[in-house]
This record gives sequence, C-alpha cells and structure tokens, in this order.
Amino acid sequence: QVQLVESGGGLVQAGGSLRLSCAASGRTDSHYFMAWFRQAPGKEREFLSSISRGVGSTYYADSVKGRFTISRDNAKKTVYLQMNSLKPEDTAVYYCAIALSPKGYDYWGQGTQVTVSS
Repeated sequence: QVQLVESGGGLVQAGGSLRLSCAASGRTDSHYFMAWFRQAPGKEREFLSSISRGVGSTYYADSVKGRFTISRDNAKKTVYLQMNSLKPEDTAVYYCAIALSPKGYDYWGQGTQVTVSS
C-alpha cells in the first residue's frame, strides 16, 4: 500500500509562484515514475510532469514546459512541483501519482487546490 499526500496549494496572483509537495509513504522503493496531474472544473485530468526513479529523467507537458519544474528528495520520499509564471488557466486541483510498474499510475493523492487570480 502507498499513500501520497500533496501540500502547498493556495491562492496566488498571475505571474506568481507556488511549490507543491507530494510526500509518499508505504512500499515505494521499486516504483517507476512519480508524476503531477491537474484537473480543472469541467475538464479532463491533464498530465503535467513526471520523474523517473534512479536517474530522475523528467518529462513535461507542452503547457507547462519552461514554467514548471519537477524534482525529488529521495531521503524524504517527496516529489516537488515548482510552478512559476502562473496563469489564471493554471487554476485546478493538482494531484500527484505513482507508478509501481510501466503499465500506469497505481496510487493518487487527494489533491491540492491551486487558484491563480488575474
């Protein structure tokens, strides 16, 4: 069993920054990827970024490339999402997820709300 807990969301003005954290607990040592997604009201869940175990290869959606940075602290079992130059369209609930195999994401956090005001 794996638990993921996100934090760091909040209200920020356009152009501002936030850093989200995702703390993992449980049997995570052999996972493949950890990732961030978001879901805005009335829209489908959107992939944002992922980071692999080991060498820490990173991937980004075009919508956030150059503005968001994913990173990890292995000792703390925590993944971060640094979000800069935030836009009102970034408003959404942000989720982290973990993939224990290459087949897909197995566990999700409860989400943290990010609201960007114009």
